Amino acid sequence: MRKALDALYRLSAALAALCLVVIAVMVVAQVAARIFDGARSLIGLEPLGLLVPSLAEIAGFLLVGASFLALASTLRNADHIRVIILLQMVPRSVARFLELWVLAVAVALIGYFAWNAALLTLDSYQFNEVSFGIIPVPLWIPQAAMTAGLAVFLISLIDDLVVTLLGGEPSYMEPMPDHDLVEGTE
Repeated sequence: MRKALDALYRLSAALAALCLVVIAVMVVAQVAARIFDGARSLIGLEPLGLLVPSLAEIAGFLLVGASFLALASTLRNADHIRVIILLQMVPRSVARFLELWVLAVAVALIGYFAWNAALLTLDSYQFNEVSFGIIPVPLWIPQAAMTAGLAVFLISLIDDLVVTLLGGEPSYMEPMPDHDLVEGTE
């Protein structure tokens, strides 16, 4: 089960990275097209007006996909911002209870968001909603990426909640220093 979950988190991270690569390729293509048109103008030829249609809109959709698809892997790699000053100041048993409470609340909130994102995606699909750009992109496509990212994030949170309930440490837990309550102080 652990291998399957870790593979799911890696797949989600890879899809997020792919979204960013596609954004970069589209922007490079747009810049190259502008340079080409500018060069044509410099030598006295009429610019062709080359462009990547709906670049800003599609890049925005891809950025949303990248952001949501990366949530689970960034949590598992301890890359989310966590304020642990309180956890460092209380006994370990209280810190463990607080960690469980926060995980349970996070599961509830992300579960709610994922459910409603899925309903929104289904609604957009059923009503054939499209974007307003030059290329009418069916809205369920970027919404599906958002929903998938939230679903994988939810699975990751549940994974950490179960591990913590069974006495283990959540994946994002870094060892807490015993001496410095505030990072950077001595």
